Amino acid sequence: MEPQLRREHRERMLRLERQHEDRLRERAARGQRNELVTGAVIALAMLGGAVYMAPVNGWLSALLCGPSLLALVKVFVLRRSDPDDMRAVSLAGRLASNAAVQVQQPPPAPQQPPGV
Repeated sequence: MEPQLRREHRERMLRLERQHEDRLRERAARGQRNELVTGAVIALAMLGGAVYMAPVNGWLSALLCGPSLLALVKVFVLRRSDPDDMRAVSLAGRLASNAAVQVQQPPPAPQQPPGV
C-alpha cells in the first residue's frame, strides 16, 4: 500500500506545481496586456492633445508628437528606457522652446538708410 500512496502523492504534487505555473503565466500575460493598453492610451492621449493644440501652439503640438511620445510608449510597453531616448526628448524640448521664443518675438523694424 505504501508505494501506491507515494505515487499518488507525487502525482498530486506535480499537478499542484503545474497549476501554480499556469497561474504565473496567466498573471504575466495579464500584466503584458495592461502595459500594452496603458501605452496605447498614453499614445492616443498625446496625439489627441497634439491635434487639439496644433492651431494654438504649434511648438507644443510638435513636442507632444515627437520623441517624447515614442519614449513614453517605450517605457510603458517595453518596460525599458535608453539614455538615447531621453537625449532625443530633451533635444526636441529645447528645439521646440527655441522655436516658440523665436515666434513670440516681434520682428525688428526695418531701418531706413541715413540721409533718406
